[in-house]
Amino acid sequence: MNDTTIATNVTTSAPARGGRGPARIDPDDRAQLAESPVSVRRVASLFRPHRATVAVVTAIIVAISLISMAQPFLLRAVIDHALPQQDLRLLLWAVGGMLAVAVVTQLLGVVQTWLTTTVGQRVMHGLRTDVFRHVQRQSIAFFTRTRSGEVQSRLTHDISGMQSVITSTATSIASNVTTAVATAIAMIALSPRLSFLSLLVIPPAVWMTRRVALLRRDITAARQRRLADLHSQVEEGLTVSGATLIKTLSAGQLTADRFAATSTDLIDLELRSQLAGRWRMATMQMIFAAIPALIYLAAGFPATSGGMTIGTLIAFTALQAGIFRPLMGLLDVGAQWVTSMALFSRIFGYLDLPVEIVPPADPVEVEHDRVRGELRFEGVSVTHDGRRYAVDDVTLSVPAGTTLALVGETGSGKSTLAGLVSRLTDPAAGRVTIDGVDLRDLAPEDLARIVGVVSQETYLVHASIRDNLLLAAPQATDDELWQALEAAQVSHLVAGLPDGLDTVVGARGHRFSGGEKQRLAIARTLLRGPRILVLDEATSALDNETERDLQTAIDRLMAGRTTLTIAHRLSTVRDAEQIAVLDHGRVVELGDHDGLLDLGGRYARLVESRSERPERPALAA
Repeated sequence: MNDTTIATNVTTSAPARGGRGPARIDPDDRAQLAESPVSVRRVASLFRPHRATVAVVTAIIVAISLISMAQPFLLRAVIDHALPQQDLRLLLWAVGGMLAVAVVTQLLGVVQTWLTTTVGQRVMHGLRTDVFRHVQRQSIAFFTRTRSGEVQSRLTHDISGMQSVITSTATSIASNVTTAVATAIAMIALSPRLSFLSLLVIPPAVWMTRRVALLRRDITAARQRRLADLHSQVEEGLTVSGATLIKTLSAGQLTADRFAATSTDLIDLELRSQLAGRWRMATMQMIFAAIPALIYLAAGFPATSGGMTIGTLIAFTALQAGIFRPLMGLLDVGAQWVTSMALFSRIFGYLDLPVEIVPPADPVEVEHDRVRGELRFEGVSVTHDGRRYAVDDVTLSVPAGTTLALVGETGSGKSTLAGLVSRLTDPAAGRVTIDGVDLRDLAPEDLARIVGVVSQETYLVHASIRDNLLLAAPQATDDELWQALEAAQVSHLVAGLPDGLDTVVGARGHRFSGGEKQRLAIARTLLRGPRILVLDEATSALDNETERDLQTAIDRLMAGRTTLTIAHRLSTVRDAEQIAVLDHGRVVELGDHDGLLDLGGRYARLVESRSERPERPALAA
């Protein structure tokens, strides 16, 4: 199963609890399971390391149900014997037993909650970390074709939704079954005749309550959808971008009418929801009043009472009232099961994604001090979607310590070719080597130390400057950090900040300008000390003055290193020992700046076209 087949709609319907009514199977959950079935054996394997704890929890659930059944019998003893006969000893024993039952069941309930939550959290932790590690191993192509929100929903909503599966669904099934069975046995033991009467009354009562609850659930679902529409309209119409669009299109009246229509729908849905809820509560109250009344009525007729005592009648009524809730819970098992399996299906869908960039099983050992940095592309081809070539049969050699510049129109394959060097993708044919070693034979951590990348889109994590730099060299000292910042010509900026290295950069480094972020990225790369450097349009988003200031830092970074650079601007390209001109994934020209100008081909035309625009003397991206 690949990522394009994973359902994107996240539904984490929790099992019905309390007065919320029974769960209804979500059509999206059915579709998810139809597309990606989940075996019970695979789900059970997640709990295998915790089977002893699960057995203890099951035993506790059964014990709670059985111990609770002592209450009505103790109550009968108090009413029928202890009070009428003024038997103080029996009264003390019965009342003490009632208190003991309450204390023991509550304590066991606390232990059950602790154990189930512990198991649930450990299973969730295992799945969460497994999914995170597995997704990290996916190629960049996976992230470009998958919405980031979808990945986040797997790690948060779906896995968090499993908490209800583990701590509620499974335990509620076991608890409801044992409670219903134990209660039914106790009712029969107290009065077989009244038990038969209850069997006739309870099914229609359960059916009526469920029918009203489902009606309210449907109305509530419709209301939630309209509320989502309302929130979307607020977000679309009352943000800077949305307001600008509406004003430029003069669509204010149209959007206001849409908002008013949605708000009007909510009035009707809220009214229907409240009435359905009131009807549900009324139905429940009528049932809870009617069933004991019928039992009392039956107990008054000799034919049905069977000589029942008052204590037995009260105890039976308490049991009969207690059987209603577990029966309602068992009716929800189907919906809970489908919802639970749909969650597992979505999570397993990510765990089953094939890894396109596979680390070598037996990597070549690397002595980093002896890496020269000779880079070669040998008959390299890269395909998109398995059909269209992004890079087609490219052969290039970059001697150690020299620079190769890639130029060409947008979509010519420059970034794809550069991405091969850091194994963001693998070639469909041919190979890329460093000092004669195929990149696919290098351990990922060794390759990351050999190849450093500075791209146009500098990414800084929401942490301090120190933490961002230490991503490249976790063991670096403060002196080494300052040396890297100085080489990147940004030490004066950091030193001038109130918190220095401990300054938080903000989300994506928003507190710094584009040039400042690039300098921080260069400092981070310098800490790595790579022998090969990939500069992927590192200055294309900067103005001319900022680029000139940054170029000195880049020159220091490039010194003595094999460099593969992609750049718009002629000033960045002209000093390269080699310039490769790409067109539709093929190298159409190769040489130095002067030689390619003398050739009068595509490179010369690119230079000439850009020379006509002196405000930005650059090459096509």
